[in-house]
Amino acid sequence: MSACIGPFDGRRWPGRRLDGVLPGTFAPMRPSSTRRHWDGTPIQAHPRRSLRVEPDSPTRLLRCAQRECCRECGNSVEWYHRVRDRPVRLHPRELPVAEVPADYRWHVSSGLAHPAGDGSAWCRLAHAVVCPARDADATIAPALTRLRRALAVNTRRLTDAGVFTPTSPTHRSAQQLENACRPARPVIQLLYVRYLVGRPVNEIQCVAQTRQRDRCTHGVLAPDRPAGIWKLVPATATQGQLALPFEVMALYDLSSVSYSEQLRWRTQRCPRHAAAPTAADLALTDWEPFDPLVHHEYVHPRLPTDVRRSRPGGGARKAAPR
Repeated sequence: MSACIGPFDGRRWPGRRLDGVLPGTFAPMRPSSTRRHWDGTPIQAHPRRSLRVEPDSPTRLLRCAQRECCRECGNSVEWYHRVRDRPVRLHPRELPVAEVPADYRWHVSSGLAHPAGDGSAWCRLAHAVVCPARDADATIAPALTRLRRALAVNTRRLTDAGVFTPTSPTHRSAQQLENACRPARPVIQLLYVRYLVGRPVNEIQCVAQTRQRDRCTHGVLAPDRPAGIWKLVPATATQGQLALPFEVMALYDLSSVSYSEQLRWRTQRCPRHAAAPTAADLALTDWEPFDPLVHHEYVHPRLPTDVRRSRPGGGARKAAPR
């Protein structure tokens, strides 16, 4: 397609060319190299920016709701941080306040979960209240009973489709006996606090975000950094509580490493992302405050196999953790 730019005489442009076209000829239209809107105004190009966490943020997560599947029933749950306590699993949908008792109401504010209501007509609900794999409360509301039945039907569908495999108490006991010398959920002591981890020590994954905007695949346990020590400690409960069935328990102690290394473990970051504090977190940390009475099924009275073989007298060594 051509457009006429009009005849040019020598009085205005004497012997000059316009884009290589002689005066009085036609010049073809060329597309503009600048991106423009429908009305012809140029599009302002903005530089691509990555999400960052403010230094005064109560959490380093880019998303406050971390979606996951319940290990007991297979239904979807969302993890939220509390103010000064371990994370809580909430039902992914909001419910009317009239259908939820006052003791079971939760609300989310600034990415943190708070118990009780906030005065609105909707609230959140802890997944443990309606989890079909747990015993139902006798005082549960009828609306929550219907929700519990719906989740039980969904669990059955997932089981029939082979997506979810429920763990029976018999199978769970056999699995605990098999892994008695290799704890799947070990107890770790760091910063003078004992935590229960959801995976073996060598499988604890970094929670930081990479430049590709996915989760880091490196582990917290680094071969070039000092490791902890497996040891046996007295399994005593808090004063005034019931006695435990075990006298000693095995834990992975990090008290002998430096304070900076313990902070790196507590933030659950690999050495590379520990040096980059601006990187955000994409997942919740696996640290859960250890309660000997609540988590008594994860108490192991013996050291891992490799540690006991190194020193038959029951001592410990700085070995590769299991």
